Amino acid sequence: MPNEIAENVEAIDIGDGGRAVVRHNGKVIFIKGLVPGDIADIEIYKSKKRHAEGRLIKITKPSPNRVEPVCFHFGSCGGCSWQNLDYATQLALKQKQVEEAIKRIGGVTVEKTLPILGAESIYKYRNKLEFTFSNKRWLPQDEMNESNFGQPGLGFHVPRLFDKVIDIKECHLQPDPSNAIRMAVKEFAVKENMPFFNIRMQEGFLRNLMVRDTTTGELMVVFVFFKEDKEMREKIMNYTAEKFPQITSLLYIINPKKNDSFNDLNAESFKGQTYITEALTLRNGKKLNFRISPQSFFQTNTSQANALYAKVSEFAEFKGDEIVFDLYTGCGTIASFVSSEVKRVIGIEYVEQAVVDAKLNAQLNNITNTDFFAGDMKDMLTEEFCRHNGIPSVVITDPPRGGMHPDVINALLKILPEKIVYVSCNPSTQARDIALMSEKYMVKVMQPVDMFPHTSHVENVALLIKK
Repeated sequence: MPNEIAENVEAIDIGDGGRAVVRHNGKVIFIKGLVPGDIADIEIYKSKKRHAEGRLIKITKPSPNRVEPVCFHFGSCGGCSWQNLDYATQLALKQKQVEEAIKRIGGVTVEKTLPILGAESIYKYRNKLEFTFSNKRWLPQDEMNESNFGQPGLGFHVPRLFDKVIDIKECHLQPDPSNAIRMAVKEFAVKENMPFFNIRMQEGFLRNLMVRDTTTGELMVVFVFFKEDKEMREKIMNYTAEKFPQITSLLYIINPKKNDSFNDLNAESFKGQTYITEALTLRNGKKLNFRISPQSFFQTNTSQANALYAKVSEFAEFKGDEIVFDLYTGCGTIASFVSSEVKRVIGIEYVEQAVVDAKLNAQLNNITNTDFFAGDMKDMLTEEFCRHNGIPSVVITDPPRGGMHPDVINALLKILPEKIVYVSCNPSTQARDIALMSEKYMVKVMQPVDMFPHTSHVENVALLIKK
């Protein structure tokens, strides 16, 4: 049976991954290449019970919100799937995403939702990028020719294809010299016949490359090698150090595992410091410095992180005598940020290295009223822990995308702090968790924050007040 052709249908929304939403004959159709407001002819090639998949034939009338993407790789690389939308529309869609999640999933009423905080810089806003070496780069349709087959690549994983890596010629997400470092490293490795990683066969030498920078002008480059080869390792790292003398921290990690995670592996110093230092500005104008190691979690948009943390502080309305619990504290950024406004901050984090960083950051900034503990959140929040450290009047929680474990929510419902400031990178799981606390807490105010322009991701800060 031939695929159905639908003519002059209108894209009415856009979802995760940049796929537009079309309604045709009572069914939702997901289709790549459209933005809300586009009118197009499409082919429906896969129909399921509740939705269908389609492909674009041609746009018959472009949306007034459509813009020309600046990136050469747009459409192949999934990193900036909203880059063909003007920024005002991106912000409106993210605001809608947050509000619909709390209404549809949370089923709760919010007294006030503030307009989303947009980013001042919508390009070159990231302070960290991680690239993957591949012995056979993935080829987009327009590069499918014999001369490109079997060529190595250094870039990003293709969305939903773990073993496919697209070779990146220029990325607009991180300031220079990020592009120059990646391109020079690749060119040198190819010239020296160094084996790029084969993800499926789990063999090769060059595995990953991470570039981190700071607003203070420091630069970290981390090579991840699949195995030790002292001669090759020193050759490529010496080349990188000489080519880019501005690197302040040049490190390497040997990762023989079957996955790319390296939080449990040692980072060895080749040149310079073992960390870089980033600065955040408090609401009173004072600056705080944070040491970032290769394994440290630090928000990848420094400017928007500063705005986010200022909003957390504003929502909490500290009086100065509070004991605050900072859950999922990471390297202690929020804990340190609010420490001057309260009596004491207790940070809890399951990654031990992050807790080490948090303690160092407190010492670096002469902060003496913070304590940090490593452990699983659901096991740490016990009556005994509260007896020893005090009952918090304010809890700040910033969990990963999966949200809070039900046991953590149950613990909070026993502790019953006066306020919970919930920071989330996933409005859906945030809404779910808020619903579970809705018997005891009301949502006073929410503030969406755009940390990642040109993507569907949005951060949200919600202030919960005990009823």
